[in-house]
Amino acid sequence: MSVIQLSPRAEQLLKVLTAFVEDECIPAEAEYRRDLGEGAQRWKAVPQVMERLKERARTLGLWNLFLTKEYAEGAGLSNYEYAVLCEIMGRSPAIAPEACNCSAPDTGNMEVFAKYGTPEQKKRWLQPLLEGKIRSAFAMTEPDVASSDATNICTRIERSSRGGYVVNGRKWWISGAGHPNCAVFITMGKSDLSAKKHSQQSIIVVPADAPGVKVVRPLTVFGYDDAPHGHCEVVFENVWVPEENLILGEGRGFEVIQGRLGPGRIHHCMRSLGMGERAMELMVQRVQSRSTFGRKISEHGVVLDFIAKSRMDLEAARMLVLRAADMIDKVGAKNALKEIAMAKVMVPNIVLAVLDRAIQMFGAGGVGQDTPLAEFWAGMRTLRIADGPDEVHTRQIAQLEIRQQNARLEARKQTLSSARL
Repeated sequence: MSVIQLSPRAEQLLKVLTAFVEDECIPAEAEYRRDLGEGAQRWKAVPQVMERLKERARTLGLWNLFLTKEYAEGAGLSNYEYAVLCEIMGRSPAIAPEACNCSAPDTGNMEVFAKYGTPEQKKRWLQPLLEGKIRSAFAMTEPDVASSDATNICTRIERSSRGGYVVNGRKWWISGAGHPNCAVFITMGKSDLSAKKHSQQSIIVVPADAPGVKVVRPLTVFGYDDAPHGHCEVVFENVWVPEENLILGEGRGFEVIQGRLGPGRIHHCMRSLGMGERAMELMVQRVQSRSTFGRKISEHGVVLDFIAKSRMDLEAARMLVLRAADMIDKVGAKNALKEIAMAKVMVPNIVLAVLDRAIQMFGAGGVGQDTPLAEFWAGMRTLRIADGPDEVHTRQIAQLEIRQQNARLEARKQTLSSARL
């Protein structure tokens, strides 16, 4: 009996999604990459196969699964249920999430609009995002400061003499900014330098076509450009936006980004496990199909050790992520910070180890373009930095652990004191 317990509806979605990813998305990967083309062409259009798969996902009822039951616009799933489905999408990370309108950074941005947006913001931005008509980007990281500490962000969001706000700053590694359909940036900057440290930041909506917004260049990840969405350097130069584009209010930027990042980190982790499982399958198939030194590669002791460790690691990582997702459902993301952080640290490291073993079993073929392993590895290594580096999360885990243990110790003292009375 599986320890993963799903509702009948989620079980059916899992069955349909698995077939969609295995039979339609993964086989379409070669066509998708071929149709992207070369050079500047890679940023100008989305391969037609993606549009066909999006229509297919809609027909199958696999659209916008990420928005949980707390949102009227969502599919009615729990974070736990979506986590299980998200793993399946991760098996084809370049195609399946977008085909189901469940790809980052759009998922997090849609959650921001759904959770904090005004009716007008929802109408203008959330609705077309939910329909898959536009894409979006989240502009936070900056080249001139250590952005793992968000209080360092120095982009300015200042009130304009003619009303509204003016945005000035330089961002980079802005995922999605290169996409031809990117229509909006959810942007973090400082609006009040005199406020308390965590109340200086605000979040504002900047249309991608606003005068003064310039996508400077795409950045490569270990040589991969991740077109057509990409990760770009973006400049905001005297960009005027109306006051109604502010999200939630001045000084509430940290509140918004924490609400956005909690579930998003779980999504990243579960997609990562999907990549790990696919790498595991490729490794097992490979070692049974080739021989060295008079025996199948699968008969060598070190290879058996690779397979066993990979299976144990993936199973342990999955339980860690599902526990975090379950806690988000039951007590909210704010009360599951330690569990989310543990998953965010452990999963990329575990999947990297699995990918490294799989690459080793493929030899030279493992580092080339004939398998997805090298590209998976590049993305997974980057995830140890994205959405907060390992070191920031481990620091938080330790601080929370100390705080929780001290609270338990104090509670025991209080209990003993009461008993003596």
